[in-house]
Amino acid sequence: MSQTYTAVIQCDGEWWLGWVKEIRGVNAQERTREELLVSLRCALEDMLELNKADALGAASIGYEEVEIAV
Repeated sequence: MSQTYTAVIQCDGEWWLGWVKEIRGVNAQERTREELLVSLRCALEDMLELNKADALGAASIGYEEVEIAV
């Protein structure tokens, strides 16, 4: 299942800055817009994997995974 997220980006002088609106802590800074979008995608993938590992680590024996939609 593919999920879409929103990147908020801006050019600040010689740098491009960006944040993923839906996931706290996913941000990047690069020299070009294209590099910024690649870095944000990588940071988002890393954070999602980390969050998955944290959730599974917090669960005890007998847990169940259930999809939810918002």
